Amino acid sequence: MNDSSTYTPPRVWKWDAQDGGEWTKTNRPIAGATHEKTLPVGTHPLQLYSLATPNGVKVTVMLEELLALGKTGAEYDAYPIRIGKGDQFGSGFVEVNPNSKIPAMVDRSTSPPTRVFESGAILLYLAEKFGAFIPQDAAGRTECLCWLFWQTGSAPYLGGGFGHFYKYASSPIEYCIDRYTMEVKRQLDVLDRHLAERRYMCGDEYTIADIAIWPWYGALVLNRAYKAAEFLDAPSYTHVNRWALEIDARPAVKRGRMVNRTSGPPEKQLHERHDASDFDTQTQDKRQAS
Repeated sequence: MNDSSTYTPPRVWKWDAQDGGEWTKTNRPIAGATHEKTLPVGTHPLQLYSLATPNGVKVTVMLEELLALGKTGAEYDAYPIRIGKGDQFGSGFVEVNPNSKIPAMVDRSTSPPTRVFESGAILLYLAEKFGAFIPQDAAGRTECLCWLFWQTGSAPYLGGGFGHFYKYASSPIEYCIDRYTMEVKRQLDVLDRHLAERRYMCGDEYTIADIAIWPWYGALVLNRAYKAAEFLDAPSYTHVNRWALEIDARPAVKRGRMVNRTSGPPEKQLHERHDASDFDTQTQDKRQAS
């Protein structure tokens, strides 16, 4: 890595596998598959290929919430895509998501099957397909979509910005950490002011706006993301904390957090999900041992 005080950008940038910290081996400036790998297909209408990162948790929480409502058409098979090993560059996954990012989903209840990628798009697709977790009136729907797209536009500053430079970069860079910390605290203040007058992001109704925002900002204030709660003075955002704890207690959220999780306490991991019974400890152990 160049010393930032002496670095002069070249006229034309060329890739030479720059040291990007923990994720260097999977980062590259071109798209497309690196190897042939067919995706597995289960028996349910919805096939999910993901990992329990914040973006992945959005979708598994949504699916578990739909099932909790009795939406049986939301039954799904979930397969892990181990991004640290480059699974996202397999030919089958790239066919579903040419952007090679998790999560990606295939709805096989349609003819031909429908591919859906980008976590916000998947949430909206499922909300519209099942008529749930999105307001039906025009004003409420618009407010919900505003916050959904706020999340998709804001989270890169939290993840790829703050998270990368605070936790994953090969060496700390003061300017980068200061810049992104300031922005993340501004975002938390946006949420805290908004939630001071509302139970959920869109009032009394729990929606895809909450499901999208919680895995990122809820995890942050609950000290699950980047272990940065003290650094960010997260307890001072009292309304975000109240909201985060309420959502964290939902049974469907607890299940959704487990799906495709491959790290952390073993009892909190469910590498693959094919049926509600997979959350049973014995079945879960069998899945992880396979």
